[in-house]
Amino acid sequence: MTIVVGHLATPEGQEALTTAVTEASERKLPLVVVTSGKRPLEECQAETEELVGRLAHDVDVRVEQGSGDLAEDLIRTATSTGAGLIVIGLRKRSPVGKLILGAGAQRILVEAPCPVLAVKV
Repeated sequence: MTIVVGHLATPEGQEALTTAVTEASERKLPLVVVTSGKRPLEECQAETEELVGRLAHDVDVRVEQGSGDLAEDLIRTATSTGAGLIVIGLRKRSPVGKLILGAGAQRILVEAPCPVLAVKV
């Protein structure tokens, strides 16, 4: 069983990653970080390892290159690793925007093979 999170260079992506590291440490589960496919894998790996080093030294972390469709990548990775949790970040929305959840987030919530923790920024 693992915890799966996407690695995005956005405030909501960073908050999701921070929360996922904390959850992995508390639950004593490995963490799988999936890159968005837009940034070099080595860059994401270094950033993730630095965050893990600051927050939780006991987390076993693996970084995987995404295909560019982060929702698909998170669902596939969660399925293949038998994930116990997917962590995603959501940004604050206007009253009208609250009626429509982002397409990627909605897809993850509907198709995820495990619980999804949505972290609001």
